[in-house]
Amino acid sequence: MNQTNDTFLPNAFPAVWASEWGQDGYGLYMDLDCQGVRQRFRWILPGTFLMGSPESEPQRRKDEKQHEVTLTRGCWLADTACTQALWFAVMNDNPAHFKGDMNHPVESVNWDKVQLFIDRLNHDYPDLSACLPTEAQWEYACRAGTTTPFSFGEQITPEQVNYHGYYPYARGKKGQCRQKTVPVKSLPPNPWGLYEMHGNVLEWCVDRYGAYPEHAVINPADPEDGIGRVLRGGSWDSYGRDVRSADRSRLAPDYRSNVIGFRLALGRAGVRQDKVKGL
Repeated sequence: MNQTNDTFLPNAFPAVWASEWGQDGYGLYMDLDCQGVRQRFRWILPGTFLMGSPESEPQRRKDEKQHEVTLTRGCWLADTACTQALWFAVMNDNPAHFKGDMNHPVESVNWDKVQLFIDRLNHDYPDLSACLPTEAQWEYACRAGTTTPFSFGEQITPEQVNYHGYYPYARGKKGQCRQKTVPVKSLPPNPWGLYEMHGNVLEWCVDRYGAYPEHAVINPADPEDGIGRVLRGGSWDSYGRDVRSADRSRLAPDYRSNVIGFRLALGRAGVRQDKVKGL
C-alpha cells in the first residue's frame, strides 16, 4: 500500500471554516467548530492499495474480491463517527437510542436522513463541502497502510474494538460484549489517527452496493446499478468477522437501527488565504 505525498499545496490550507489546524504525529488536521461542538478532520493522502480480502483471509466473504485501487486525490475524513452532539447542533434533535452522553456516536439514522444532515451542515458552512466517503475511501482509510484483517493486525480484542466479544474472530479469545456504543475516542485509533473504524457503529458510505471489478481501478465511483447503500466497519453488536477492514454490508437507504451511524468526509473546501500556516 503506497501513499503519494502530492496534490496538497500549502495555499490550500487551512480552509476558511477551520477553527484550528496544524500537523501532529498522524499528519495534517483541521477542526470544525459547530456551535461549540468540535469535529476534527484528518488529511488522507492519495495512494494505491489492495481493496477487499485475499482468499487466504479467514472468514472472508465472496463479495470481497481483492483488486487494486488507486485514489489520485486525497480527502479530508472525520477522525470519529458523527457524535450526538454534532447531530444535535445541526438538526436540533437526537434520534439516538443510546442517550446519556452526547459524545456517543449518533445512531438510528438512515442514509436518507444523513443526506438531510449533510445538506443543512453545508448550508451553514458553504465552504465545507461535507459528504459521505466512498466505499474505497473508507476502506483505504480504515486499513491505514495495513494488509491484515484489521488495522490492529491479525486479531482484535474488546480493548481495541467495541464488538460482540462473545463471538471472536478466527478462534480468537472470547471477550466482553458491551451491548451498546461507547463514546468516540474511547478506544485506540488506527495508524492514521482515525478512531473506531472497526466496530461501535456501522458507517454509511455514499456508494450503492455492487460487485467489485475484476481489474485495477482508479477513483472508483458509485455504481449506477447497485442495490441498497453500503455500510462499513461493523458495530457494537457485530461478530469479529464483521468488523474486518474488508467486510461489506448493504441496506436500503431508508433503514435505521441503533447499530448504524456515519462518518463525514469533505470535498473541495474553501481556502483561508489570509492565514496560511507554515508547517
